[in-house]
Amino acid sequence: MEFDNIVKLIKAVSDSSITNFVFEEGDVKLSLEKNTQTQVVSVAGGMPQQIVAQQAESKPASAEGKVLQSILVGVFYSAPGPNEEPFIKEGDTVKKGQIVGIIEAMKLMNEIECECSGVVEEILVKDGDMVEYGQPLFRIREA
Repeated sequence: MEFDNIVKLIKAVSDSSITNFVFEEGDVKLSLEKNTQTQVVSVAGGMPQQIVAQQAESKPASAEGKVLQSILVGVFYSAPGPNEEPFIKEGDTVKKGQIVGIIEAMKLMNEIECECSGVVEEILVKDGDMVEYGQPLFRIREA
């Protein structure tokens, strides 16, 4: 199963009233569980190590810039490791493809790449926060 199809499946389950879902194909097993408080995603085998943050379809009326959203459920990390400098800070200039954070899902560290070049206007999540699919992570003013 391709990564894009996994993301679509996660979104479909997230948007539905289903609370449990299991899918198996070859060496890939996808298990989704959710309730009104949290959403848990388990993926075994075939998970890419690098993902690209999605741009939000619409901008908030009060803020300018592109909003990069999480395409994965997991724990957000702003630095490559404990006691290390964060990948980016507010006010930093970023380039398309630059790593801006990590989301840990099922003990896999997935690097988040910036989808556009510009200036980091706002970091919308904190180190160690649990993030949901589609949750805004960063606001970037394109240069």
